[in-house]
Amino acid sequence: MGRKWNNIKEKKAAKDKSTSRIYAKFGREIYVAAKQGEPDPESNQALKFVLERAKTYSVPKHIIDRAIEKAKGGSDENYDELRYEGFGPNGSMVIVDALTNNVNRTASEVRAAFGKNGGNMGVSGSVAYMFDQTAVIGLEGKTADEVLELLMEADVDVRDILEEDEAVIIYADPDQFQAVQDALNQAGISEFTVAEITMLAQNYVTLSEDDLAKFEKLIDTLEDLEDVQQVYHNVEFDE
Repeated sequence: MGRKWNNIKEKKAAKDKSTSRIYAKFGREIYVAAKQGEPDPESNQALKFVLERAKTYSVPKHIIDRAIEKAKGGSDENYDELRYEGFGPNGSMVIVDALTNNVNRTASEVRAAFGKNGGNMGVSGSVAYMFDQTAVIGLEGKTADEVLELLMEADVDVRDILEEDEAVIIYADPDQFQAVQDALNQAGISEFTVAEITMLAQNYVTLSEDDLAKFEKLIDTLEDLEDVQQVYHNVEFDE
């Protein structure tokens, strides 16, 4: 599990050098979630989930409020949720999730990003079967045993609980995400270092220095695309 947490940390660390891009992507995701249901997180689980994740990225309140107000205002801006799958250098696998109001533009940009950086697009299902959708929640100030005990008392099932880098990391089935958070909230824990449902690779690959450089450029190019919300992969990054 350690390598999985390392890749999550690597993704979260990227926000420090691209906060404006991260905030813009959250603004779009919050707008879509608010428009698809009630613009109230108490009655809209999808919106509540996005807002919980936004907190771990320190998304400013004015960006959240603006996106929700835009949804309340009846904007006719619509987005399609798309998933692309592809391959990078030497057996690396990539999943790209996007929100777009122009499917042809997004498909062209994603395809170009793969093609120009040593990769190629795959068909739907060619990569995703090698990943598991997983709820990941991280917190500090508790031991793994303490967290396990309070989750057991709340009758919440999880896949694994580990202590890594002075944090406790909980891995659970996606449908247990809210139950885990509720149990932690009831125990007085409301601040999380990570709180999201992600795609974790079943197996990871290590690339040569040259291939890793190409792969990092591929990931950077994909994440810089305006329509791309999330990028998942199976490459081991150094600690």
